[in-house]
Amino acid sequence: MPPESTDPASTDRSPLARRSVLGAMAAAAAAPGLLALSSPAEAAPAPSGVRAALPGGGDLGPNVIVFDPSTPGIQARLDQVFAQQETAQFGTGRYALLFKPGTYNGLNAQLGFYTSIAGLGLSPDDTNINGDVTVDAGWFNGNATQNFWRSAENLALNPVNGTNRWAVAQAAPFRRMHVKGGLNLSPNGYGWASGGYIADSRIDGTVGPYSQQQWYTRDSSVGGWLNAVWNMVFSGVEGAPAQTFPNPPYTTLNNTPISREKPFLYLSGSEYRVFLPELRTNARGTTWGNGTPRGTSLPLSQFYVAKPDATAATLNAALAQGLHLLLTPGIYRLDQPIQVNRANTVVLGLGYATLIPNNGVTALKVADVDGVRLAGFLVDAGTVNSTTLLEVGPTGASASHAANPTTVQDVFVRIGGAGAGKATTSMVINSRNTIVDHTWIWRADHGTGVGWETNRADYGLRVNGDDVLITGLFVEHFNKYDVQWYGQRGRTIFFQNEKAYDAPNQAAIQNGSIKGYAAYKVADSVTTHEGWGLGSYCYYNVAPTILQHNGFAAPNTPGVKFHNLLVVSLGGQGQYEHVINETGSPTSGTTTVPSTVVSYP
Repeated sequence: MPPESTDPASTDRSPLARRSVLGAMAAAAAAPGLLALSSPAEAAPAPSGVRAALPGGGDLGPNVIVFDPSTPGIQARLDQVFAQQETAQFGTGRYALLFKPGTYNGLNAQLGFYTSIAGLGLSPDDTNINGDVTVDAGWFNGNATQNFWRSAENLALNPVNGTNRWAVAQAAPFRRMHVKGGLNLSPNGYGWASGGYIADSRIDGTVGPYSQQQWYTRDSSVGGWLNAVWNMVFSGVEGAPAQTFPNPPYTTLNNTPISREKPFLYLSGSEYRVFLPELRTNARGTTWGNGTPRGTSLPLSQFYVAKPDATAATLNAALAQGLHLLLTPGIYRLDQPIQVNRANTVVLGLGYATLIPNNGVTALKVADVDGVRLAGFLVDAGTVNSTTLLEVGPTGASASHAANPTTVQDVFVRIGGAGAGKATTSMVINSRNTIVDHTWIWRADHGTGVGWETNRADYGLRVNGDDVLITGLFVEHFNKYDVQWYGQRGRTIFFQNEKAYDAPNQAAIQNGSIKGYAAYKVADSVTTHEGWGLGSYCYYNVAPTILQHNGFAAPNTPGVKFHNLLVVSLGGQGQYEHVINETGSPTSGTTTVPSTVVSYP
């Protein structure tokens, strides 16, 4: 790979058991940060009757905590945040822990719920921690299947014992990380684990998944990969194991067809900016291994730095004014959609900023324009049913965005769990050429506000646009189809799904004459589609005699191709009759052995 450089400051343009039901955890009290960004200049008074221009830049608020190597008491502050967030699965606390470039010694940053840790350099190697960034599952008796909603980004780690532990489940990205040693993806004691996602990272040593059922790694470098359970997928990964699905179940693509890394906050001298990595085709390896990554950057002054008390009207006024959005940690309640109408707009969340639509509105809508970047936030369904929660492009969008696609990265959707919520379809992609890079769309199976009708959500993801690529797709527990795909030439690299646990009986999931709704349905009108490394699991524990006809349904035509599919009955709680259409052996018994199809048709 040639050196990738630019002057970023020059441009301003084991088998799984069912996850145990947990009650909602008490909200953690917000704590003041150690260091905040400088305040913006005072805006001049507006003439009477004219709304004042909203300022760009400014203070990131109390729950963005910025450290430098001379900051006193770093470990104590990390421990304080972890103590608040360790068990706060459905709490209201949100934190971003940011480390200025430099070297930090003797740290162990344990990450709980809704906690993001990141370096503020252009390269991970600018911010070195001689220590660990740890996720374990002591809070849940060694079971890591609920270690959701946390992230690590843009740091170099020199683990104390040579191996860093990152025992996570869904919605826990590990991006732009350099581990100068090994990476252990399982909890202490090798308990159940259900992850996960790595991108643009280098692990010098071996990655040990151990008990992890599935994992997707993209555009990275690894020193080795130890084992596989059900579904390990790699695209553009130097050092990845060879293609051997189903035994062991490795799906390996030499390159990622199209990728563009997530935007990130960094320091240029004393100035905070947001870096926008460039689009890559046939990508392989990290973007930062041979120098400064390619791309452009924006000063913080071009962002409206939103606080949780911001109204949708204010956020839309900022967008209409030409500002981008930086959503600081917290919960934003919206009485109208955030409307992104301008090409190349960035909406970047910190610390799992969470959007909750009220009165059945859609949380965020994107116009049919080029180059929008949505990244790093959670959408939580409101108590009144929303027809949709996130829309990329309006119905009927048709413009080509091949040269400059919209990207949706680490944007997660939840229906129920923190409280009753409902939505007919969670995420809809109408715009052509959209890249969805890591999402978890989840109808909650535990927490509060959970029940077959209580958090009713029929469809997880619907793709109407042509030429859409999804890398790292996690969609679970919807009442009907988890994924519906209507666009032409769609591609998915890695899919993880569980059917809804709580179906009360066979009749509740009957799809006409078909037993159950497929997890991933390609419309009969589609002539070209392709998927690699896709898995669906069932655990119909309320009605264990339920039969699910198949995990995948698609037109039987040469242009619609699937590689390396699997279905699994978890402990015999429900069974699949086929893998895809009428193809693939039925699951049986209680052994959680996958039924696989290597190639279809």
